[in-house]
Amino acid sequence: MEVLSLPPMSKKVRLRFAPSPTGGLHLGGVRTVLYNYLFARRHGGDFILRIEDTDQSRYVAGAEEYILDCLKWCGLEPDESPNRPGAYGPYRQSERKAEGLYEKYAAQLIQQGHAYYAFDTPQELEEMRAKYKTAENPSPQYNHVLRGKMKNSLTMTPEELQQQLAAGTPHVIRIKINPGEDIRFTDLIRGEVHFSTSGVDDKVLLKADGMPTYHLAVVVDDRLMEITHAFRGEEWLPSAPVHILLWRYLFGEEHMPQWAHLPLILKPDGNGKLSKRDGDRLGFPVFAMNWTDANGETTKGFREMGFLPEAFINLLAVLGWNDGSEQELFTLEELTEKFSLDRVHKGGAKFDFDKAKWFNHEWIKRLPVAAYRDRVKDFFITGLAINGEAAGAEKAMAELKNAISGSNEAKFEKALELVKDRCTLLTDFVQQSSFFFVAPTQIDTVAVQPKWTAAKQTFFAELLRQFTFISPWEAPILEKEFKEMAAAAEIKPGDLLLPLRVMLVGGKFGPGVFDIAALLGQKETEHRIKHALSLLKV
Repeated sequence: MEVLSLPPMSKKVRLRFAPSPTGGLHLGGVRTVLYNYLFARRHGGDFILRIEDTDQSRYVAGAEEYILDCLKWCGLEPDESPNRPGAYGPYRQSERKAEGLYEKYAAQLIQQGHAYYAFDTPQELEEMRAKYKTAENPSPQYNHVLRGKMKNSLTMTPEELQQQLAAGTPHVIRIKINPGEDIRFTDLIRGEVHFSTSGVDDKVLLKADGMPTYHLAVVVDDRLMEITHAFRGEEWLPSAPVHILLWRYLFGEEHMPQWAHLPLILKPDGNGKLSKRDGDRLGFPVFAMNWTDANGETTKGFREMGFLPEAFINLLAVLGWNDGSEQELFTLEELTEKFSLDRVHKGGAKFDFDKAKWFNHEWIKRLPVAAYRDRVKDFFITGLAINGEAAGAEKAMAELKNAISGSNEAKFEKALELVKDRCTLLTDFVQQSSFFFVAPTQIDTVAVQPKWTAAKQTFFAELLRQFTFISPWEAPILEKEFKEMAAAAEIKPGDLLLPLRVMLVGGKFGPGVFDIAALLGQKETEHRIKHALSLLKV
C-alpha cells in the first residue's frame, strides 16, 4: 500500500469556510463565516476560504465571485482563498481533484478494507429503494443490510471485479460502515456527542466522474490544509460519524480538527430552518447581497435593501451568541475581543426582521454619514430613475448629481446628517432628504388648505420681503425672525410651522424646518414659498 506523505500539523489556529458555488450566500452561511473569522482573529490564527465545487452538476457561473464579493462587503475577507493563495492550495476542490489527491485516498481506503467499489446504475438504485421500501423503512439506504444484495466489489469475485474495472464500467467508491460501533466526539458547543453506526449508510466517497463527494473531500482537504477547528451548521451533525471514521482510517483521530456545530437560524415563528422561501413569503431578504440565478431571477439581498455591513454583521453575531451582558451593539473589533464558543447557544435562534432593521437604524445613527455617503448616493440615483417621470427624472438626476458632487458634497453630507435619525434603511434617505436637492413636484395643500386664512397669506408674503434683510442665513436667526414676525401678526408660531414645512418639503415630514430652510438657501426657500402660495386659496 502506498504511504502518502503528510505535512506536520501546524500549531497555529486555522479555520475555513467551504461553500459550494451554487447560489446566493444565505445569512446562516455568513454567520458561519463570522464565527470562524472571530475565532481565528481572537486566537491569532488564519481564516481560509475553500471553494467546494465537487458537485459540478450544480455549479453556477459567477457564484464564486459572488461569495468573495459578499465577504468583502461584510469586512470578513479571508487570509487565504482562490484570489489570495497561500501555501496550502489549490483552494478550489476541482483543482485539487486534478492533482489526483482524492483518488489516492479513496484507493487507500479500499486497500485497508474500509471502502469498496459499487457498480449499481441509477436505475438499479431506484429499483432497490422501491423493492425494499416498507412502512417502517420508507427510505431504504445503501447500508450494511442491503449492500449484500447489490452490485459491488463485496458481492463479486476478484475476477468479476477486475473484469468490471478493466472494462471501464462506471462505478463509485463507498465507505464501508460496520454496524454496532459507538462513535463519540466532543463538540465545542454541545459537549459529548455520540452516534451508533447502525443508523449510518455507506456514503459515496468518490463519484463516477472521479470527483469526490463532500464527505471525502472535506476530510482530506482539512488535513492537507492543516485545519485545526471546523465550525459548521448543525445540519451537518448526522454526517459526523462518517467524517470521524474517515479521519480515523486515513489520518488518525489525533489529527482531527475540533468540531463545533452551530445552531440553526430559524423562521420567525421558530418552526424550522429559515429559507429563501420564507424570505419571499414574509418580505425580507435571506441573502447577504442580490443574487441572480441561471434563469435571470434576482433575489434581493441585505446590501441592496439598504443595510449597512456593520449592522448586518452585528445582528448575525447575536443570533445564537451573547457576551453575557446587556450590550447589543458591537463593532467587529469588539466582537473579536469578546467572542467565545462557550457563549454560543445550543438551540436555534429565531430571525426577527424588525429587530434586524432596529440594528440598522442604530448603526445609521452611530456612524458618521461619510461612512455610507457614497452608498446613499447610489440609492438616490436609482430611486430618481425609477420613480421620476421621464423628462422630469432626467432633469432631477442632473440636478442631483450636481448637488451631491464636487463643491456641493458638504451640503449632501449635511442633509444626510439632518435626517439620519429618521432612517431605518439607507434607502430611506431618498424619501427623507431628496427635497433638499430637487424641489417637490407635488405640494400637500390638503394638509394646509382647511386652516388657511388671509392673515396667513399676508404673513408669508411679508416673510418673503423680510428674507432680504436676514443675514447670515442660519437656522437660529431664521427661527428668531419667524417667531418675532408671528408675534407681531398675532398668530401662534405653531399654526405657521406646518404650512412652512409643507411649502419647503411638499409634505408633513422632515427635520427641523429652519434647518431645512438654512440648507436650502435663501433663493430656493423663497422660490418654494412663492410656488406654494400660488396654489393655496384664501
